Amino acid sequence: MKPTTVLCWIALTTSALPRAGAAQSGLGSGERQLARDIFRELIEINTTDSLGNTPRAARAMAQRLLAAGFPAADVRVLIGPDATHGNLVARYRGTGAGGGGRPIIVFAHLDVVPARRADWSVDPFTFLEKDGYFYGRGTTDNKAGAAMLVADFIRLKRAGFKPRRDLVLILEGDEETAGSCIAWLVAKHRDLIDAEFALNTDAGGGVLRDGRRVMFVVQASEKVYATYVLEATDKGGHSSLPRPADNPVYRLAPVLERLAQYQFPVKLNEVSRAFFERSAALESGSLADDMRGILQDPPDSTAVAHLSAVPFYNSKLRTTCVATMMQAGHAENALPQSARVTINCRILPGEPASEVAATLRRLAADDRMTLRESNTPIPSPPSPLTPAIMGPIEQLAADQFPNVPVVPVMEAGATDGLFLRNAGIPTYGVSAVFEEQNDVRAHGRDERLSVQSFYDALEFWYRMMRAFASEQLTR
Repeated sequence: MKPTTVLCWIALTTSALPRAGAAQSGLGSGERQLARDIFRELIEINTTDSLGNTPRAARAMAQRLLAAGFPAADVRVLIGPDATHGNLVARYRGTGAGGGGRPIIVFAHLDVVPARRADWSVDPFTFLEKDGYFYGRGTTDNKAGAAMLVADFIRLKRAGFKPRRDLVLILEGDEETAGSCIAWLVAKHRDLIDAEFALNTDAGGGVLRDGRRVMFVVQASEKVYATYVLEATDKGGHSSLPRPADNPVYRLAPVLERLAQYQFPVKLNEVSRAFFERSAALESGSLADDMRGILQDPPDSTAVAHLSAVPFYNSKLRTTCVATMMQAGHAENALPQSARVTINCRILPGEPASEVAATLRRLAADDRMTLRESNTPIPSPPSPLTPAIMGPIEQLAADQFPNVPVVPVMEAGATDGLFLRNAGIPTYGVSAVFEEQNDVRAHGRDERLSVQSFYDALEFWYRMMRAFASEQLTR
């Protein structure tokens, strides 16, 4: 997962909300130890992509499930799309009572971004508990999710739980780079992972502010990642004989200024509209007024201006494109033969990438420039916010985290959920891990996760899987 966007929320009124330690769980010491041991094992397998260790991690988790009594036929380690990537697909079979229902996917990723020992105050690949935190690369992104799912599958098995429908556990091996594993599973093993919907441990989550829970976030949509390269060229020449009108650097300069000033139109979808509606109810003063103003038809122009000035809110309102890299020239005493700028865009779901590219060409306003895609944008349609999905989540959150509002979100970043959404499997990020909004360490130095947050999320997922797969759930 890219650095978590759900923790970038504005400060909310929190005086009436419970402190982080207030949640009560039914975890016994043995269940805590089981989850901690699994967490440790995963952290201490270095699954940085270049090392090719995700098959080892997948096999280790498979052995845990087999030892707990899951049939070998229901615990599959799948190596692919190449020999360096490993995935685990495990099935908790339902009874089929009452018609059963299609399976539910629960998933996490096994790989992590690199971490250098010299950059950390502790060894990033040695599991450490200190001062109320678990330290190690992947503690928040996303080995906590993998550990919780495996531990909870074992807990459900030991409890004799009989689900009405199948639960399908997926631990995939390549989220932090290309997302190749989940795409491969969809393409080559759809029969193993076909489902009605999916629940992702690697998105959404809980927001803490100074130790207080302020929001429980459900990710139901994400923007589309697209990168373009805009290039101007010329024949070049000697720097003592400049030709300003033909200089590729000078030709790019006004384009960058126009790009900096340009704003794509405001477009709200079901998820972003729900986000502003629920956030407005929590806020007060001018910020609440602006959130209500953005919901008008047409949106209030003053509200648009105010919220557009805040990068976090602006990302929820519209497609964004920003220059991220530049290259030009080949020698200090030569006229440049080329100048290029890389433009990274985060496109709203449902907005064609071709329209974004056309906008960039209009901003360039120079027929001598070329624009090319650096990657192929993959659409990611929003997952519907149905009562059948949101109702159980809201009830479970209210039971375990009283008075903490549940808010849907469209993330500006990207997750592997987009591959499932494109396969017709609605996907919802419900990590349930609470983190401080001003201390996000995923992908960074001394990554850590609160011990209490880990066990609270472990319990939430146990209850959530029981609720969605149980015979009592009405849909």
